[in-house]
Amino acid sequence: MIRLSDLSRDEQLNMGDGIYSPIGNAAYGVNGDKVGTVRDALVDPSTGAIRFLIVDVGGWFSSKEVLVPVGHARIDDSGVYFDSLTKDQVGAMQAYTYGEMYTDTSLMEDERVLRGTQDEAAYRETAYRTPDRLQLLEERLVVNKERFAAGSVSVGKRVETRQEQVEVPLQREEVVITRHEVTDARPVEGAVLGDNATVRVDLEAERAAVGKQAFVTEEVELGKRTVTETQTVTETVGKEVLEVNRDGNIEVDGDINRRS
Repeated sequence: MIRLSDLSRDEQLNMGDGIYSPIGNAAYGVNGDKVGTVRDALVDPSTGAIRFLIVDVGGWFSSKEVLVPVGHARIDDSGVYFDSLTKDQVGAMQAYTYGEMYTDTSLMEDERVLRGTQDEAAYRETAYRTPDRLQLLEERLVVNKERFAAGSVSVGKRVETRQEQVEVPLQREEVVITRHEVTDARPVEGAVLGDNATVRVDLEAERAAVGKQAFVTEEVELGKRTVTETQTVTETVGKEVLEVNRDGNIEVDGDINRRS
């Protein structure tokens, strides 16, 4: 046997609206006297059926929990009713402690207290039967969101080179020689033909002096924004469907497929 609360946690069952769980419901005994509270339940792991309700009988005793077979329970909107459970019976039942083994000896002793003079076989046939009011379980998808690192963007810069041509006007000096013919020849004193005379003229010119200067042409700002997209998640879920087996020519009163 495992506790229903442990099963719900281990299997991550969503015990939400529309799913019946007796945990936390008020418990009532004979004549409608409040016994205490249903603290948990013991489930048969092979079938998933609830076999025992763990009842805190603090209404009758200061500190005690007992195991009551589920067939004794009557489920109502106001709580769980054990119409035949008396204070004397609860006082004679074995105290249940979480983590301790519920032995066959304890089971038989509690059954002896609860069945009274009823035949043992007949008692067991009804003691563990599911209550008449049955709420069926249905799985529903529970989707959570988590953040993860989807990627990163690195922004840097690199140098691209290109050939650029610039037209630069340059000036240079040239020698201009102008010759004038002398029509009225006149003698030159002291000059003798044959002497070589050289006149030197220095010329200047401009040339391009090329340099480079960096200029800011664009500024880049970095930021981030949140984009919302809808993703469809597909999963298989199941639900419990009421199944009625007829043995013989038996009529069933009511529509078994109708939900109340």
